[in-house]
Amino acid sequence: MSLVQLYIGTEIGRDVVSALGEVGILQLRDLNAKVSAFQRSFVKEIRRLDNAERQLRLFSKQLEKEGILAGPAPDDVPVAAKPSDVDELLSRLDGLEERILQLNDSEETLLKRQMQLTELRHVIFASNNFFSQERSNEAVLSSVQHDDDAELLDNDNEDSPLLSTGQDALHPPTAGHALRRRNSFSARNVSFVSGVIARKNISALARILWRALRGNLYISFGEIDEPIYDPKTKGLVDKSYFIVFTHGIDLVSKVKKISEALEADLYPIDEAPELRREHLTEVNKQLEDINSVVANTKSTLHSELSIISSKISYWSVVVAKEKAIYQALNLFLYDQNRKSLIGEGWIPTDEVANVQSLLRNISDRAGVEVPSILNLLDTNKTPPTFHRTNKFTAAFQAIVDVYAIATYQEVNPGLPTVITFPFMFAIMFGDLGHGFILFLAALALVLNETKIGKMKNRDEIFDMAYSGRYILLLMGIFSMYTGFMYNDLFSKSMTLFQSGWQWPESWNEGDAIEAHSVGVYPFGLDPAWHGTENNLLFTNSYKMKLSILMGYLHMSYSYMFSLVNAVYFKSAIDIWGNFVPGLLFMQGIFGYLSLSIVYKWTVDWVAIGERPPGLLNMLIGMFLSPGTVEEKLYPGQAVVQNFLVIVALICVPWLLLLKPLYLRHKMQQHTYEAVSEEEGHGHANGNGHAQIEGSSGNPDAQGDDDDDEEGEGHSEAFGDIMIHQVIHTIEFCLNCVSHTASYLRLWALSLAHSQLSSVLWSMTIQSAFGMSGIVGVFMTVFLFFLWFTLTVAVLVVMEGTSAMLHSLRLHWVESMSKFFEGEGKPYTPFSFKTILEEPSV
Repeated sequence: MSLVQLYIGTEIGRDVVSALGEVGILQLRDLNAKVSAFQRSFVKEIRRLDNAERQLRLFSKQLEKEGILAGPAPDDVPVAAKPSDVDELLSRLDGLEERILQLNDSEETLLKRQMQLTELRHVIFASNNFFSQERSNEAVLSSVQHDDDAELLDNDNEDSPLLSTGQDALHPPTAGHALRRRNSFSARNVSFVSGVIARKNISALARILWRALRGNLYISFGEIDEPIYDPKTKGLVDKSYFIVFTHGIDLVSKVKKISEALEADLYPIDEAPELRREHLTEVNKQLEDINSVVANTKSTLHSELSIISSKISYWSVVVAKEKAIYQALNLFLYDQNRKSLIGEGWIPTDEVANVQSLLRNISDRAGVEVPSILNLLDTNKTPPTFHRTNKFTAAFQAIVDVYAIATYQEVNPGLPTVITFPFMFAIMFGDLGHGFILFLAALALVLNETKIGKMKNRDEIFDMAYSGRYILLLMGIFSMYTGFMYNDLFSKSMTLFQSGWQWPESWNEGDAIEAHSVGVYPFGLDPAWHGTENNLLFTNSYKMKLSILMGYLHMSYSYMFSLVNAVYFKSAIDIWGNFVPGLLFMQGIFGYLSLSIVYKWTVDWVAIGERPPGLLNMLIGMFLSPGTVEEKLYPGQAVVQNFLVIVALICVPWLLLLKPLYLRHKMQQHTYEAVSEEEGHGHANGNGHAQIEGSSGNPDAQGDDDDDEEGEGHSEAFGDIMIHQVIHTIEFCLNCVSHTASYLRLWALSLAHSQLSSVLWSMTIQSAFGMSGIVGVFMTVFLFFLWFTLTVAVLVVMEGTSAMLHSLRLHWVESMSKFFEGEGKPYTPFSFKTILEEPSV
């Protein structure tokens, strides 16, 4: 990586930044870090573009509300839109926003008026039904007293359903009772309030009115058949109409206030039938006109939004790019005297020539007199870490970057992870059938990656699977390989070659029979082991030792990367003070254990008539009782083990002391050279003593003070180094043990996966093989469906996720801790592609 400085003319600054955003190879540094965001040069432009983004979000909500799908994002967008084109777009967005808001306001006003007219029509209908009985009973009218002070209700007639007491007030009256009561209300100068209320509030309205008016009222209500659109809730609401009778101005006013508090809409109704008919005719005519205008308004709004939907994706890209350009320009220094922009940034060294060519081409096209200049700067700043990836390696690199960003120029763990991660997964997941299912799912994602990549708003879990599709593909391939090696296909073995074991030709029922070795199975596990009593014992031992060997190999090659780092950074002390003693310690113990496992496999213990020794007890006894070998593995074992124990014991103080003592020596030597250099620049005073320039007072006292301060600083630095090395030594020695044991998870999860697969097979589809007839066919189909569903859901998805997480841990902890520092800063170049892929807020 190189630090570069750019000198760009202000007239082409926008074009240059736009071109840099397209190629995405320059990470700009903020040269205005001390300047607030509101005081930078291009605040006005960014505010205009922020407003444009707000307008686009408004249009997107309107499209979603109307159920209109936005058009796909454009594949190609101009590198740098002309300023006039951008201004034209922003002006057009302003006009569209004004037009859409006007249509929305008109629609809301019309819908509110439509709701009022619809409710009024229902209230008029209800009033007509209620008052239509008035002319049919003149006898009742003549018997009613015309007294303004008369009670609204006949309190002595408590059996009447018209009494406003208890639940009786909640039921509509019968036709006869309504006629009789209406005539008495007219005679007694009773007023009424009518309106419409949400159906869920009608019961509360009746109870509150009854309590507030002390039962001195009559209420009639009914349900409106059709739901009515309510602009407040932006949806259809079930409503009911009501008519409340009472007398007195105060009580009527109280009824209105209570009704309005419960969000009821009140509508005055004429008592005269002729006026109600005229009113109803007028309402119907107005409602018909309103419905026509509402339909036209919605059609116009839909047409406007349809036009917007075809362009909104393109506009979003243009606005996002334009805003990113001005945000990047705000990172530049503006030289008013030279009319130029000055910027700095990190760039891959091999891309410097491409950027220079890019600047030259833009300057030539613009015809500027002063060309853009790119200078390489010498700096002691640590550059950001950059690893080139493609669509295949990006997901594997992400596995490492999630843990930590590699220190600049140290070995990148992402490259070996491409192979080791899926292979470690496959050791735990090994099944030919399950691996094939995983392979097919990943292959479908790979073959359709272009189509899926264009999808917007992908599900989070699905997006994770899509991003890691090549990881899943290799996981499936390696799982098929290990499943073939384990001879495991959905918990069943495959007889692909001639078995290396031969069973007796005849036996009696109940006899314990043993197979005899007649050869070696060409590849993987012999199918003769399947179903035997000692199958689990054999496979346990086999997979456990195999996991130790894989862990040893994984950690050993990972540890070699620390040598690569030390050689590259020319740090000899890290080679001789850390790598060599650490290598001898690890190989002397766990390398010896791994070699013993392989050697034990090569010996035919049955042929020589000896019992094979236990390697775990051998390793423990190697340290607890040196020189004593209870179960002999090979000749001269005691001498070899004593030598390895001595080497391991020597490596501990070697690892602990060599590097700190060497660094202390280097610091003391550096201090001596610095003091000698300062003395060489001094001059003799009158007494013949050397005095350092710029010092005052007693030179001897001054020198003593400096020595004391330097000695104290060096003491503190050495103390920090020593503490760090002690921690490193303890951690390394303990981790050699714990990390080796951690690889036993390869055995444990492989065993668990195999046994769970066997149990699932025996509890589902195996039960159907003994049935016949129609029942047998039905049960076979049903149990196969059940077995396949559980296999995919449990064994492939859940068990696969578990194995993947364990493989991730083996890389992050057991492997990368051997060499990886992970103290780097990510390389984040200014790129339109990255900006457009970020989710909008």
